[in-house]
This record gives sequence, structure tokens and C-alpha cells, in this order.
Amino acid sequence: MAGVGKTVVSACAGTQIDDQCLKLKAAGGEIEAKLITRGAMCNSACSYLFLGATAREVAPDAGLGVHSSKIVLRFTGHPTERQREEVMARQRSQSDRETASFVKAMGISHELVELIKTVSFESWHVLTRQELYRFGIDKRDFVQTAWTVEPWSRPYVRKMVWIKKKDEAFRTLEWRLLCDRRDRVRLMFIREIDKETAATSVEMISGADSPVAFGNTPSRWGVYEVWNAGIKPDTVRDFLAKPRLQVGESMALPDGKANRTQFEIETRGLDNAWTLLSAVCATGGAFPARLPGASGAPASATVPTR
Repeated sequence: MAGVGKTVVSACAGTQIDDQCLKLKAAGGEIEAKLITRGAMCNSACSYLFLGATAREVAPDAGLGVHSSKIVLRFTGHPTERQREEVMARQRSQSDRETASFVKAMGISHELVELIKTVSFESWHVLTRQELYRFGIDKRDFVQTAWTVEPWSRPYVRKMVWIKKKDEAFRTLEWRLLCDRRDRVRLMFIREIDKETAATSVEMISGADSPVAFGNTPSRWGVYEVWNAGIKPDTVRDFLAKPRLQVGESMALPDGKANRTQFEIETRGLDNAWTLLSAVCATGGAFPARLPGASGAPASATVPTR
């Protein structure tokens, strides 16, 4: 199975590419590191390596980028401009055929080939979740990340989920755990607003325990709405004891009727993330919901600039 991720060395205090960190990596020997998906990007030749896997998964917070290839020809003698153009056209045609053959062999839609042709070599296009699904690259209709700590000056724990709707579109959901008071933690649920339905209530259920109900009036950040719930640290520890949590949403339909949906999310990564966050929460003090450098809306894959 192929995925998109990046290695982060724990001993690197700055960036992963500063001189001190690069020296540490090149020194040889074993160093502690972890594999994360947040902000990871696979593009150009990496994309073709990824497409060659029999099973492929792109995390919600990672990206897969594509662009057209660049053909460089070296001529001997003194060919005319027309001869150069004819050779280039033949090479381009051969390259397109080979790409199409490879994509077809991997069970991927020819739509990807046509899309690649529209993206110049000097640029790239990050495939959307809808495109990943429609092209047959990542066929999952429910995609989720582990619970991870966002290492801002005032950290929080974060989890993201993408759920396929009736058509090929996906909706984005996010959960955040933040320090609030010594005896309470703030649990935020951020959902992409659905134009056709409106959520009237949201709750999280841990097995047979009493559900955690979010407030009745969410706030709005652009195309997202944010639900808040204050919970005790013991409730988080109850979450840790379960491999999955149930999330329930009640929706008001245009005809006035209500529709309730329920799905499960993993607690993978929550144990370690909560251990790190609870150490911060134990110092006391109320932390703001809007953290420095963090957007209120669920972040998509970070796209590096050239």
C-alpha cells in the first residue's frame, strides 16, 4: 500500500531542512523520527511512483500533485526548425501514449491523463478529494487522519475526516481538543456547511456512556460552522478506552423533516496526543480557541510554493 507522508526528526528544533538538521541527518547512525501526513506533498515523478501501487491512500491533510512532462531533446548536426518540431511532436505523442498505457494498467481513469495535459510543467495541480475518488486513485468514501498535536505555541489536538456525499462531492469535518481550564477541556467540531441541510444538533458517543452534546448554536467561519462542548479530562480518558467513537448529526431538511446520521471515527493517535496536550493543560490558564497561526477552518493539504 502506498501513502503520502513525510519524515520529521524529533531532534530538529528548527525546520527539517536547516543546516543543523541536515548535518544531523547526514551524520549516520540511528535518529528518532516519526512519519506524518500533515502538509506532506507528492508531485511530479513522485506521483507516478505513487500511481504504480496496487493500493493507494492519500490522507485528508496530504496532497498529490500532477503536471505535464517536459521533453528535452539534444540534436547533432544542423536540423531545420521544422525537423525539430516534427521530432518533438513524435516524442510528445509517444510520451502521451506511454502515460495513458501506464494509467490504464493501474486501473485509473483516462480523465487523469487529460487533466495532466492541461497543467504546464512549470506549475502543478493538487488533486481534489473528488478527483482522487473519481479517477480511481483513492477509492475510499470515508477518509480520516489520526489524532495529532498541532505544535503551535499553544498546541491543540486535531483530527480530520472527509465523507463522500450522494454525488462525488466530499464534506470536510474536523475535531479539535483545546485546553480551557484545569478541570475542563474544550472539544470543537468543525463541519463544512451543507447548502441543502442544516445541522440542528451534534453529539459524540463513547460506547454505552452518556453522549457528549455540543452547544445548540454554532458559530460560523466562512463556509464552516463550529460547535463547542466543554468536557472533563475523565471524558477524554473514556475516549481513549475505545477504538472508535460514534458521532451523531441531526439535520433539518428543506421539507421541514429531520434526518439523523451516525458514523464512527477512530481514536488512533489520541492516546499519545492527549498525553502531550494534558501536560500543557495541567499548567492552568484558559487558552483561546483561535490559536496563533491556526485557521479556524479545516486546513487542506499544504501546497508548497516554488
